[in-house]
Amino acid sequence: MKIAILGTRGIPNNYGGPEANAEFLSPIFRRLGHDVTVYSPDEHPYAGSDWRGIRIRRIFNQESRLGIWGTLAYDYLCLRDAMRTDFDIVLELGNVPCALFFPLFRRRRARLVTNMDGLEWKRSKWNFILRRCARFTEFLGARFSDALIADNEAIQSYLLEQYGKDSFFIPYGAQPVTMPADDAHLRRRDLAAGGYYMLIARMEPENNIEMILDGYVRSGAERPFVVVGKTTTRHGAMLVEKYLDTARIRFVGGIYDYAELSALRWDSSMYFHGHSVGGTNPSLVEAMASNAFIAAHDNPFNRTVLESNARYFSSARDVADLMGQDHSRARESFLAANQVKVANVYNWEKVAAEHLRVFELLLART
Repeated sequence: MKIAILGTRGIPNNYGGPEANAEFLSPIFRRLGHDVTVYSPDEHPYAGSDWRGIRIRRIFNQESRLGIWGTLAYDYLCLRDAMRTDFDIVLELGNVPCALFFPLFRRRRARLVTNMDGLEWKRSKWNFILRRCARFTEFLGARFSDALIADNEAIQSYLLEQYGKDSFFIPYGAQPVTMPADDAHLRRRDLAAGGYYMLIARMEPENNIEMILDGYVRSGAERPFVVVGKTTTRHGAMLVEKYLDTARIRFVGGIYDYAELSALRWDSSMYFHGHSVGGTNPSLVEAMASNAFIAAHDNPFNRTVLESNARYFSSARDVADLMGQDHSRARESFLAANQVKVANVYNWEKVAAEHLRVFELLLART
């Protein structure tokens, strides 16, 4: 098959979930004999036309200069180019705002498969108008795609209830992780194994970072809290300013080396996951693979992934309470159960095979 992957900020991944999906799926598709093209913005730091046998198609973006207009232009130009090329499958990783342009390409050779991602219209960083637009693009994605993929069973139920649309449940995957070979990652950051809390997230309100850090401050815990993620957003700058006088909170910026991130998660005392707007977040699955003891924001999406193998919080008070409890009896059973689930469900080879099964079904119908 000739497969195009759209809807990302390019590979190699230096941003987030859809990019991780593209980065891991595309080499497996390629290894299994398929022709794969990943669309990337012209601002991406990787300037090559080929990455691990994957064709890179660079498209005008300039989001850093044009903001949302740059994003709109990028999504439209990617979709237009893909529909003018002889692809069999166009895999769209997300529907905001690219689904605005789906009706323009109803007549097409390629089958359009959309991973609906999370409930983007719930993101509090957007104003009322943008949230309404996001809800509308969700409808367009459901209406004009040839097949829908839900990365979380709660999203699958939502699509059926809201739009009457069946979807294929295909989660994100995670690379297997082994125990860190040494403590270099700890020495670099003056940390001790089991002696710190951490989180990894985009600095946005819906990821509940402020709730987590307020709980940490409230707990009076002595061990440091490591916050991984770019602080260049407005919310990120606010968080840095708010906790400036709390020396134990360390904002270390973005880290994109998977081995280092995995080692840091492995050696943390507790890993906090505050994402709340839906879908399966890749950093959560990666935390499970990294043997992290997880405390997650209490919502149906996180509970679908973790089930009973995590602690949950809904407020800063809950976070503080968790930091004051002894979790030693539950820890090993939680970690073992999550490792089994990663191997059986969140496995990149199985995830790729499920995608290819959907593609083949669509082409057989054609």
